[in-house]
Amino acid sequence: MLDIVRIPVLSDNYVWLVHEPACGETMVVDPAVAAPVLAEAEARGWRIGQIWNTHWHPDHTGGNQAIKAATGCVVTAPAAEAARIPTLDRAVGEGDIVRLGTVEAKVLEVPAHTAGHIAFHFAGEDVIFVGDTLFAMGCGRLFEGSADQMYSNLQRLAQLPTQTEVYCAHEYTASNGRFALTVEPGNRALVERMTAVEAARRAGQATIPTTIGLERDTNPFMRASSVETFAERRLGKDNFRG
Repeated sequence: MLDIVRIPVLSDNYVWLVHEPACGETMVVDPAVAAPVLAEAEARGWRIGQIWNTHWHPDHTGGNQAIKAATGCVVTAPAAEAARIPTLDRAVGEGDIVRLGTVEAKVLEVPAHTAGHIAFHFAGEDVIFVGDTLFAMGCGRLFEGSADQMYSNLQRLAQLPTQTEVYCAHEYTASNGRFALTVEPGNRALVERMTAVEAARRAGQATIPTTIGLERDTNPFMRASSVETFAERRLGKDNFRG
């Protein structure tokens, strides 16, 4: 029921323009900048009525003010980061329901990358917007939280149905995959996935969205057997140059 459009901006960000055709409502997830988002919506004849932010970082909220000024849209963002998102209209947290037209999503609190990071899960659509918590074959850096928190986040997300489409905010897949191969060089699913990823990137194609099933099979952070293993892998990725 949702039309989801990828808008590449900056060096490696993705902004997601989401349209619910039954009611004609449109929202934006994590607009880093405004101009390309407004242009894409105008080209499609869609009027933006909402912005949903997963966390406060400027490359996720930088377009809020201009989009809000142009459209009068309502900004929904994490309550725990309200002081850092001045455009916020509705503050939400764990278990809150947000709606786009007739379709509803549940807010999941997934702190670690930032202290108040949230995700938006459309369970009925098998879609989740995760910001910088889960990446294809990777996860976010621990800027404001702990390894325990991120490990718990990933274990929670791993319980979602395998077909759930995961919309993250950055094209980090090739680098993540190269690191993953240093952790599990014998993982056949990972080797095959990286072959496809490298071909896609050479062709200038995006590798997002991913799925929960793919991440269960190939993501070394989601596949970590303990917090300690996760923390070791996160430190390894932080220092990885590849």
